Order: sequence, then structure tokens, then C-alpha cells
Amino acid sequence: MKLHNSYTNTVEDFKPIDGNKVKMYVCGPTVYDFAHLGHARCYITWDVLYRYLKFKGYDVTYCRNVTDVDDKILKKADKEGKTPEEVSQYWYKQFENSMKALNTLKPDVEPFATKTLGEMISIVKDLIKNGYAYEANGDVYFRVKKFPKYGYLSKQPIDQLESGARIEVGEQKEDPLDFALWKKDEKFGYNSPWGVGRPGWHIECSAMSRKYLGKTIDIHAGGADLIFPHHENEIAQSECANGCKFVNYWLHNGFVTINKEKMSKSLGNFLTIDDLLKKYDANTIRFFILTNHYRMPVEFSDEALTSAQAGVKRLLNAKRTKINEDLDIAATDEYKQFVEAMDDDLNTSKAMAVLFELANKANKDDKDAFTILFKLAGVLGFNFEKAEISEEELQKAVEQVSSVLGEKFNSMDDLIAYRKKAREEKNWTIADKIRIALDEIGIVIKDTKDGTVLEAK
Repeated sequence: MKLHNSYTNTVEDFKPIDGNKVKMYVCGPTVYDFAHLGHARCYITWDVLYRYLKFKGYDVTYCRNVTDVDDKILKKADKEGKTPEEVSQYWYKQFENSMKALNTLKPDVEPFATKTLGEMISIVKDLIKNGYAYEANGDVYFRVKKFPKYGYLSKQPIDQLESGARIEVGEQKEDPLDFALWKKDEKFGYNSPWGVGRPGWHIECSAMSRKYLGKTIDIHAGGADLIFPHHENEIAQSECANGCKFVNYWLHNGFVTINKEKMSKSLGNFLTIDDLLKKYDANTIRFFILTNHYRMPVEFSDEALTSAQAGVKRLLNAKRTKINEDLDIAATDEYKQFVEAMDDDLNTSKAMAVLFELANKANKDDKDAFTILFKLAGVLGFNFEKAEISEEELQKAVEQVSSVLGEKFNSMDDLIAYRKKAREEKNWTIADKIRIALDEIGIVIKDTKDGTVLEAK
């Protein structure tokens, strides 16, 4: 298996530190608002890596943190007259619900920053003791120039970083490049050897990673926007505190863009996962993301999502047969092609081409094709339960049938009532026209003992 290591900027053979055990850390959310499509790309990407590593037989410990102490959280708490804990707990629940709706697996460990303060303080004390950090009026800063490899991950020479560095009002740094490990905060802070304050963002991940995975880990992943300064700073403080290499493989996913601009809350051009799920199901969002290589930027558009929706339907509409649990899928050509694609730095688009070939074979009555399709699609996190029909699709269906019949229906309920009356009056021509019109746009109408139901084809 080969993975692109951002640190060396090369594709490398993946070799865990300890046999088949894999320690994997992903930077989690700062919980103060709804998660957006950019978050979906990040967490679906690393969900697929987690699933695939387990599929390959690795014993994976996946740790994804929750940042529940941060400037944005404190600002929101102040504005809403709430405690930071009330704000972070509420938004963490929203994030958790969004991740569940996207069918991402829960990490093995999901630590909260505020529950790891002791470990953060311990690391900061060690850095001060060893001359890598200094206290200044309740703040603690890391001496960047004491770490010669600073800038290696982001490929930014120290002189370039210096030219853009600034000291903000209230900061008491020895050097503009130095970054905060601990911040004085008498309103929302916690007790520490340097007075009441709270941790800097970067130290949180170093502490949680060390506590739950150890001083050196196999994989650290996250969005490309975190390379600098977050991951650069994590490396500096972790390696200086621990006296050893921090991460063997750095992995980063590309941005989601709208009109070629990164999707982000700061730019105000983001789509929340909740809003997106009102229009498209989780399989469609996952398909849209995995069609593109994880390291490349992906441009969001309704056209792209509509195309993904059609692709998902092709997979879900494959002729279904009973799953053959005795089938050794590892002996099949499709398995080998799928693994070859995924072993090539998670080439998910090539892996999905294998799924489409299996769907075609299933439709031609290949008796084992659906079993292989079902199992390999599960590795990518696709859910083979029939997708729910969105409100937009229902409205489109109502308009379609209204046009065909020359009748005006205001809702699907009106349409179903009209069809029921036609059937009671044995007007099969009308009933058939409705069924055919719905079928043409991918909706199957069925009559059951519990009433009329609609299903996506």
C-alpha cells in the first residue's frame, strides 16, 4: 500500500511502526457552528482510509479530537450569554449527528481538549524547561528558531516566514515567528503555573495525540488548510517536547471550492451538511467526494451533485441477489483490481469503476457479482439501503404527473389520493399513467397493506 506523504512530498510504501497496528490521528472540529461540505470531504476521506486499513487487516486505533476551547467558541458564548461548555456541547451534538447522517464511522477515541488540559500543561512545562518556550506575562510562546526543521512540512523557508510575521497588540514575543502555547485569559481560563489562561490551539492536538496514541504515530491526517501553521507547529512542539519523530506519514485532503475559492466559514461561501442532506442523500455526497482524488481540490456545483446522484442510483439499482457469505472475494479479479486501486494512494475513482463493472455484471445475472459489489462498496462507506426521496424530487414528480395528466396537483399526498380514487373506480388507464410517469423519473410507487409507498429506483 502506498500513500502520499506531505512531509516528503513523495508517494511512499506504508509500513506501520508496530507490526499490523496503526495509530491514526485526524484533526477534528472546533465546535461552534454547523459542519459544512468542506468538513464532509475531510471526514469522509479519512473515514474511507480507516475502513480500508481495517479491511486490509490492520489493527487501527483512530483518534479524532474535539476542540471545545477556542476563540470562536468563547466569542459565541459571550454573544449568546452562555458558558463555553454549553456552546461546545450543543455544537458537538450537531456535528455528531451530521457525521452519523453521512455514514462515517465513529473514531475509536474522541477526546475533548478541555479534558486533556493536564497533559497540555505538562508538555508546555517540558518545553520551557528545555529552553524551547518562554513565559511572558501569563502567555507562553514557542521559540520557533530553536527548531531547525520549522517550515519543512509547508515547504516555507524561515526567511519567507519572517517577512510576513507580525506581533499583534498585547503579544509579548521575543520573535514575531513565535506562536502561543498558552494564553492568559482571566475570564474563561483555567489554573496553570503561569496564571489563569487557556491552551493555544496547536498544543491541544500534540497533547491528545501523545496521550492516546503515543509519542510517535503512523498517520496524522487533516485538510490541506491545516498544513500551516497548525501541523507545522504541532511537529515543532511535539518533537522538541518528546525528543523523537512525531509522525511517519502526513496526509492531507484538498479543498472543496465554489467558483474556484476554498469553501469556508470565514469566506461565507459554505453549505452546511444539514442543508445539503435535505437535497441529496449521504451516498450521493460520498460519491461526489470519492469521484475525485482526495489530494485534489473539488469544485462544488449542483450539476456535479446531480451527476453523483445518478451514479449512486446505478450502483443501488444493481440486480440484487442473496449475499453469499461463503464466497472468497479475495480470489476474484474485481477484488484484486479494487485493492490495486486503493493501494495506489487511495485511488477511489478507479476503485469505483470496479463497482460499476460489478453492477453491470449483476444486471447480467452474474450470481456472485452483487455479493462482491456489496462488500467492496461497504469499504468505501456506501449504504445499500434504498435512498430516501428528497422533497425536491417529490415536487418534481408532482409537476411531472400534473403535466402528463393535465391536472394540477399541489402535493404528493394530493396525487396519491387522486390515484387511489382512480383505482377504486377501476380507472386503470389513469393509474398506469401515474405509475409510468413516476417510473420515468426514478420513483417506484407500491401499494402495501400499510398504504401507498414511494421508493427510489
